[in-house]
Amino acid sequence: MAIKKKRVARELLFGDLWEFDPAPETAPAFIADRYGLFINGEFVAPKSKKWIDSISPRDEKKISEIALAGQADVNAAYAAAARAFPAWSKLPGAERGKYLYRLARLLQDRAREFAVAETIDGGKPIREARDFDVPMAAAHFFYHAGWADKLEYAAPGRDLKALGVVGQVIPWNFPLLMLAWKLAPALALGNTVVLKPAETTSVTALKFAELIRDVGLPKGVVNIVTGAGETGAAVVKHPTAAKIAFTGSTGVGKWIQRELAGTGKRLTLELGGKGANIVFEDAAIDQAVEGIINGIFFNQGHVCCAGSRLLVQESIEVEVLRKLKLRMKSLRTGDPLDKNTDIGAINSKRQWERITELVDAGVSEGAEIYQNDCTLPKKGFYFPPTLLCGVTQSHRVVKEEIFGPVLSVLTFRTPDEAVEKANNTAYGLSAGVWTDKGSKYLAVASQLKAGVVWGNSFNKFDPASPFGGFKESGFGREGGRQGLLEYGELV
Repeated sequence: MAIKKKRVARELLFGDLWEFDPAPETAPAFIADRYGLFINGEFVAPKSKKWIDSISPRDEKKISEIALAGQADVNAAYAAAARAFPAWSKLPGAERGKYLYRLARLLQDRAREFAVAETIDGGKPIREARDFDVPMAAAHFFYHAGWADKLEYAAPGRDLKALGVVGQVIPWNFPLLMLAWKLAPALALGNTVVLKPAETTSVTALKFAELIRDVGLPKGVVNIVTGAGETGAAVVKHPTAAKIAFTGSTGVGKWIQRELAGTGKRLTLELGGKGANIVFEDAAIDQAVEGIINGIFFNQGHVCCAGSRLLVQESIEVEVLRKLKLRMKSLRTGDPLDKNTDIGAINSKRQWERITELVDAGVSEGAEIYQNDCTLPKKGFYFPPTLLCGVTQSHRVVKEEIFGPVLSVLTFRTPDEAVEKANNTAYGLSAGVWTDKGSKYLAVASQLKAGVVWGNSFNKFDPASPFGGFKESGFGREGGRQGLLEYGELV
C-alpha cells in the first residue's frame, strides 16, 4: 500500500513519468509559397494557368501552390529534354559524374532543410527523413556518379549507350528518395529526363530542381512537371519518350503497360506489395520483434515492400504476440516534426480513408483488432499502429495492399506451409525470414517468389543492391549494376 501511495504521489507531482517532452525540429524548410514547372533549366508558369494546393498531412494546412501541367507543358518539357540529349549523351562520363557528385554534396549540405521539407510535405517522422531518406538519396547520386566513367565495366564486351529521353513518374511515399533512384542512373548513362512527382508530395522534387540549377547542370537535361493523374498520363504517352520508369500502384502500372504495348518504348515498373515476414520458432524473438516493427510501421506502412503479413510459427505465436504488443505500446504516434515520434501522419485524407475502410472490413470479417491506446492529434491524418489477428488467407486485409500501419497475423506449422502461405499472393516484391539456422533461411528464401528476401533483418537498402519485384509487383530493377542497365541499350 505504501509503495502504491508513493507511486501515485510521484505521478501527481511529475505527471506521466514515461511521457517525453515535445522535441520539435526547428530547422527551416524554406518552402516557397508557389512553385512553377522546371523546364529547360528554369522555373516557368504553367501554360494551363492552373495551380493546385499542397496540403501538409500533419496539420492539414496549405504549405505551397504547385503548378498543374497540361499537355502543352509536357510537350515543352520533352522538347527541352530532346534538345539537350545529343550534347549530354556525348559528354565524357567523367564530366557527367562530376555533376552527380555536385548534386550529392549539395544535398548533403542542405540535408536538414530537405528533411524538414520532406516531413512537412509528406508526413513521415523527421527522424526517418533525416536519418534515412535524405542520406540514402545522396548515396544514390554518389554511387551512380562512380559508374558514369566506368560504363564499359557494366556489361563487359558490350557497349552501353543511352536510350534518349526518359519519362519518370514517382510516388508520394518516398518523394526525394524515389527521385534519386530514378534520376541518378538515367543521368549517369547520358539520358535526359522528364520527371513527374506525385501531386501530394511535389515540394522536395521542386526544391531539388533548385540544386540542379545551382550545380549548373545543362539546361533541359532534367525537367520536372507537376500535376495529377492527367499530367502523369501525358508523360507516359508522349511519343518522344524512349523509356518510361514508374513506381506506384499496381492498377496504374497495368494501365501503363497496356498504353505502351506495341510502341517500342522500354518500361520498368515497381508496383505494390504484400510482403511476408516469416518468423520460425528457432529465431531470436526479441530481434524478430524489432524487425517486425520496422517492417510494417516504418514510414507509417507507406512502403511497397512493407512486411504487412506476419507469418509466425504456431509454437511461438503467444510469445511473439505478447512481446509485439508490449513493443507497440512504446511507439509514439503524433506530430512528425517531433523528434520523439515513431509514426507520423498518413499522407492524405484519401489514403487515411482507404486504410480505415480496409481495417473495418477486416474486423467485420472476424479479425481480432489490437491498437495502441494513444491520443492522436486533432488536426491532420493519423492512424494508430494496428494488429489484426485471427485472419485467414481469404481476408481482404491479407490479400489487398493496405499501405498503412496495419499488420495481419497468420500462423504456420512447417516450413513448407510457411512458403505456401507466403507465396499465396498476387504480389512478389519482398519477404523476410527469421531463423537461427542458415540452411533453413537459404532453403526457404530460394522458394519465395519475391524480388528481395531479407534474412534476420528487414528494410535494408543499399545503392549497390538491385531492388524490384515479380508478378503484380512489377518488373525491372532499380539500384546496382542491374538497375543501371535498365537505362541503357547494349550494342
